[in-house]
Amino acid sequence: MAKSAKPKPERLSERIAQAILSGFDRHFQLFRETTRQAQVWFEQRDWQSEARARRERIDFYDQRVSEALATLRDTFGLTELDQNLWQDVKRRYMWLLYEHRQPELAESFYNSVFCNLFDRRYFNNAHIFVKPGVAVDYLDMEAPVHHSYYPDPENPSAVFRTLLESFGLRPPWRDLERDCALLAERFRPQLEPATKPAPFVQIQVIDKLFFRNKAAYVIGRAVVGNDLHPFSIPILIDETGHLSADALITDLNQLALIFSFTRAYFMVDTEVPSGIVQFLKTVLPSKSDADLYTSIGFHKQGKTLFYRDFLYHLQHSSDSFTIAPGIRGMVMCVFTLPSYPYVFKVIRDKFDAPKDITRDDVKAQYRRVKAHDRVGRLADTLEFSQVALPLARFDPELLEELRAGIAGSIEIEGDMLILRHVYIERRMQPLNLYIADADDEQLEQSIIGYGNAIKDLAAANIFPGDMLLKNFGLTRYGYVVFYDYDEICLMQDINIRAMPPPRSDLEALGAEPWFNVNPNDFFPAQFRQFAIGDPRLKECFLRHHADLLEPDTWKHMQQSARHYLQA
Repeated sequence: MAKSAKPKPERLSERIAQAILSGFDRHFQLFRETTRQAQVWFEQRDWQSEARARRERIDFYDQRVSEALATLRDTFGLTELDQNLWQDVKRRYMWLLYEHRQPELAESFYNSVFCNLFDRRYFNNAHIFVKPGVAVDYLDMEAPVHHSYYPDPENPSAVFRTLLESFGLRPPWRDLERDCALLAERFRPQLEPATKPAPFVQIQVIDKLFFRNKAAYVIGRAVVGNDLHPFSIPILIDETGHLSADALITDLNQLALIFSFTRAYFMVDTEVPSGIVQFLKTVLPSKSDADLYTSIGFHKQGKTLFYRDFLYHLQHSSDSFTIAPGIRGMVMCVFTLPSYPYVFKVIRDKFDAPKDITRDDVKAQYRRVKAHDRVGRLADTLEFSQVALPLARFDPELLEELRAGIAGSIEIEGDMLILRHVYIERRMQPLNLYIADADDEQLEQSIIGYGNAIKDLAAANIFPGDMLLKNFGLTRYGYVVFYDYDEICLMQDINIRAMPPPRSDLEALGAEPWFNVNPNDFFPAQFRQFAIGDPRLKECFLRHHADLLEPDTWKHMQQSARHYLQA
């Protein structure tokens, strides 16, 4: 039998490139099939299925990368890197993306496959897409992701009826005429500028709804002459199955909070994600492309864009990485680059008492937060491996801290410090530091936000665990967010107890509790002692959130959480 000819390098590179792209295409197909079901679940009020799919969808990417790796190893027997071959694979992969509808996502998928196959020293633009290889501007030119509508000055509510009906929602509206009249009245100031003659007016709306939890969001902008007026219309469905437009949101800060990193990812069906992101950039100018890709469920693309921006910032700055402000954490070593609005969190090699958890426990908690509904009160994080940072940029005090606390998670290669595993999170001002310098009004607003954050988390079936002020932070919009995840659990997992009265003065004055305490016991009355011990804080807390000191309040929240859509 004749010996089979060895594949030509050109042919081999083509086959490898096509195999990787096929893996991505399968990922995107499954991602869209799941996302497309969001409208059905909304119409049927099937919140459990929507929440479960949103959680499961987060893992789709890694699952498809694993499948692609198995295919490459089984089909091509890849072991050591052939640099000439893989540089050709990258070139051929770029050609395959010439008319692709999601080239930027496919490039990130290629990077993930390559980085799982080969050593970190090859993670450069010769082998992967450190820089984008394909432009994504105007990819939706043939099939725009938004539709345009033209208000009739004689019948201003008609345009809202047209655009609301365009989404094809099947349930009946409770009172569509009333909703449209209210929307028109609310939006009238933006559509009727004082200048004469009146400028050209157009309302542009993304042609797919943004689904999350129990709401569907219309996202649009009014174009009035040269001015843009972004807006969102949340649509709700009541217990009888009737639809209603809940509000017209035009405030930029409120719009930004809808797309915040403290919220769960949207489910919005699109063939051209870049078109959605480019539209959203005009609506949310304060958000980066990385933020917006992440918010619509493409969190891996968000990581890619974040990392490109971070590398660019490193090249164009010279400040040093320093220990992050705040009280030293028992689980995480946290540092920051002052000129960049993020913190870097690395799990410590060991945890001092009373922490009784493992490294895997901490990772599991971060995965739980990413998949859970964060209700605006939990910060999303970007998880990276093998991150190389210039050693010369580390402050000596920080470097000493890293060597003492996370020596097992770092290594030094030449002039670079390698972080084997790191979480990167939006930097917030620790609440305890903010309150220390706050005036009376700022203090009051912070304590109101602190208590509301605890209540919002409980309503979302999350018990924060360690509720000291140092574990909460303020966002740039002044929103209080919890960011210490190692002790969080579900509300139904805690045992809420009233503080037993001491039987004698000796018991009351003793250093140790005079009653048995089990691992999941929670005593709300201890807020007085541990979370709000300062008299100035206590007076404000008792004025606004005294109910959090009562076991009955927590038991009621616990009972409500049992019916939460993600319980």
